[in-house]
Amino acid sequence: MSGIGHNGGPGNGDGFLRHCWRMARRELIGGGGTLPIEVVRARVARAKALGLDYKTYAGVRATTGRDLVAFLYSSNALGVFRPGQVIADAPLLRLQASAAQPHLGLSGRALPGLLDQIAAKSELALPRFGTNWGEMRDDLKAWLMAQGLPGDAVLMIGETDHERELMTAGGLAGFISGQSFLGAGAGR
Repeated sequence: MSGIGHNGGPGNGDGFLRHCWRMARRELIGGGGTLPIEVVRARVARAKALGLDYKTYAGVRATTGRDLVAFLYSSNALGVFRPGQVIADAPLLRLQASAAQPHLGLSGRALPGLLDQIAAKSELALPRFGTNWGEMRDDLKAWLMAQGLPGDAVLMIGETDHERELMTAGGLAGFISGQSFLGAGAGR
């Protein structure tokens, strides 16, 4: 038995109780069921705190079954391509206003100061274009483990198709372009 706050969920095993939980969840999410208004209000507030529109947040949440806790920003999404370049004020304020834990994914060379600029918890050298799928997966999974993050609770903010592929290989929650999240012209 679990502690205070646990709802007695399906537990382990494949018994009848687990079957009932699966059916109830399926009916609530996909079977035309509606979420209680309190849950919808809480999720709208969470989406706003993360800086996401509700449709995007709800889609990721429905797909993964988890809340988002961290964003992995690629240097491409931030519009920073050379050492000493800074992020424009408006995108930086939007990034800082998000309740998601920020992490930095470097596409290419090291960019001193960028980690501090976005107050990132960690820095990851993103696998280069042409890296095989298995290596990309292993690199991202190792980074996730080192950060203590479940992949399906991390949203990637990127710009390129390669970064979208990295998101898939690493089992991350989803992908949003930097232009749509931070606005055009993030770097200056």
